Amino acid sequence: MPELVTIPVSFLEVTIDYEKADIRLLADRAHVVQGIFEALLPWNAKIDDIEVLNSGKNSEQGVMFRVPQKRVAFFVGASLCRFSRDDVAWHLADETVTIFEAAVNPLTKLGGVVLGMKKTAVGLHLQPRAIPFMELLRPFVPTQLATLESDTIQSAATVVKWANRRVTIDGSASVANAIFIKLEREFAGDIPFGAIADQLSKDEQELLEIIGVKEKDVS
Repeated sequence: MPELVTIPVSFLEVTIDYEKADIRLLADRAHVVQGIFEALLPWNAKIDDIEVLNSGKNSEQGVMFRVPQKRVAFFVGASLCRFSRDDVAWHLADETVTIFEAAVNPLTKLGGVVLGMKKTAVGLHLQPRAIPFMELLRPFVPTQLATLESDTIQSAATVVKWANRRVTIDGSASVANAIFIKLEREFAGDIPFGAIADQLSKDEQELLEIIGVKEKDVS
């Protein structure tokens, strides 16, 4: 039987590199900023939630849009854009895709930006209800390391990387008695976000099964 867990903290992040940096987005960007703001209005976007970032390297400067009601942030720079959402869950997937596409469309339609590689990250803090978190991490500790000391292992981390994918399993630094998992995967620029969401959902379910946990139904 899978161990039941809750997920008190989670996030999604999508970073999209442009095929070519567009310096106009550092100066003559008013029409693009207005377009993104209007696209986010259905989710109660406010002008006071827009922040212009003019410090740091050119690649770090841009405009940050926040939609607090949906825990969404969208950064637009001259070489990339970044979408993030906190407290994300799969029953919110359709809404998340809709907000993401609404935010990105003005970049391509008004700004003429050509989107390149999409780098995604899903982070989950899994809190078991009946056992110590270390019981979930123990199977991922190499035997050679586990025998180095006779003391009880307090935490452990596993990171596995492929060409376009990375998985991290670690103890949570922010939630008591919990583990943290992070799933990162890169997608070609022409892959639609709906297909990306489907793949990320499969990745998450596969990893939860490997760890031996299942989210507790809180409905």
